[in-house]
Amino acid sequence: MTVNSLEALDRMHWVHPVANWAGHEKRGVTIMKSAKGAFITDADGHELIDGFAGLWCVNVGYGHESIVEAAAAQMRELPYATGYFSFGSEPTILLAAKLAEITPGDLNHIYFSLGGSDAIDAALRLIQFYYNVTGRPTKKAILSLERGYHGSSSTGAGVTALPAFHANFDFPAHVRHYVAAPYSYRNPTGSDDAAVIAASVASLRAKVEELGADNVAAFFCEPVVGSGGVIVPPKGWLKAMRDTAAELDILFLADEVITGFGRTGPMFACEGEGVVPDMMTMAKGLTSGYAPLGALAIGEKVYNGIKDNAPDGGPVGHGQTYSGHPVSAAVALEVLRLYDEGGILANGQRVGAYFEKKLATLADHPLVGEVRARGLLAGIELVADKASKEKFSRAARLPEHLFARGYANGVIFRAFGDDIIGLAPPLCCSESEIDLIVTRLRQTLDDMLAIPEVKAELR
Repeated sequence: MTVNSLEALDRMHWVHPVANWAGHEKRGVTIMKSAKGAFITDADGHELIDGFAGLWCVNVGYGHESIVEAAAAQMRELPYATGYFSFGSEPTILLAAKLAEITPGDLNHIYFSLGGSDAIDAALRLIQFYYNVTGRPTKKAILSLERGYHGSSSTGAGVTALPAFHANFDFPAHVRHYVAAPYSYRNPTGSDDAAVIAASVASLRAKVEELGADNVAAFFCEPVVGSGGVIVPPKGWLKAMRDTAAELDILFLADEVITGFGRTGPMFACEGEGVVPDMMTMAKGLTSGYAPLGALAIGEKVYNGIKDNAPDGGPVGHGQTYSGHPVSAAVALEVLRLYDEGGILANGQRVGAYFEKKLATLADHPLVGEVRARGLLAGIELVADKASKEKFSRAARLPEHLFARGYANGVIFRAFGDDIIGLAPPLCCSESEIDLIVTRLRQTLDDMLAIPEVKAELR
């Protein structure tokens, strides 16, 4: 089928995620055709280096035949097995055991979802169930970070703290509340690490005191805020928040959907500070985007609380048709092998340190207010005035111009709506490929200086 025919069908039929529907129909689709390693080629033959790993997910890179073979072999042998009726399959059981082994502490029980949003959804439902059956039914309020993102399901979107996921959806619900993010660049108390940590801890304490400890169920956070602009907290922040949650007797959920599987260096970002959450969500890098799969890891306290107090003989009424899908599980097992035996996790750690240094060289650019990174996860915040940190007006259409020029220059990144560039290169990248990403980014930033509406606002 021709590209033009596909574009017409797309306009008529595919409702794209998180898109302006009218705007997408006007713009049309960009069709991706093939990919290998860190590079992707579109239907017009234009090759790009993928500085965003698909959607923060293709950690091992594109084109691994061993993953394709694992999926094909499982499809031939057993393409589907339900987890209902106490049924199961070998790859799903082995994957649950492997995740229990590699996740921190006592996160020994794994519920499988299709992705990150429904892993969060499972957590929210099970937390409510846990408190109800353990005799604390008033603990309903869920706290999360300002600018945090925890999916777009009918429950998770309320925990997400981004306006686009609330407007006209009647969110957030009355049981969703937000605490200060560790946003050093724009922290009113100052950018000193200790001050940033203290401000977040104080905000968490104040919110629990306002609502009443008997009414607060849990605190959700990303170890590094992702879709809210890649907000990288100071070292020590995550542990301080985890310790405070324990002291306040609220559950602590680490959302490692983006940060998991080597994205920030260690297998999980929690490991960097010795944090063991009560629950942990994961997806994206779990299968490296080759198949849909998410997971919720549950610690012993919550698992046993539900197991020992659920109505005798009755089910815990949460489940999905594709939970623990054997093909996705087989893909995940091979991806996990590649992280370890294939050397991809070690390569990501080595190249991540190089990436942080190379990206920092962009700080001298007239548009760049701050460069922030942890491993192969980074954000570049652009400003109209470096001294005052004043942002560009919406009329400048900076994100739109950024993405278009980046694409023309052969580099994919995320251009957030508030003038922040998001980066998450595949862990398989070489140093020369990191150089290419940074070179093409600088060219893209230079191109912005020639755009009249951008040039007019730059101070």
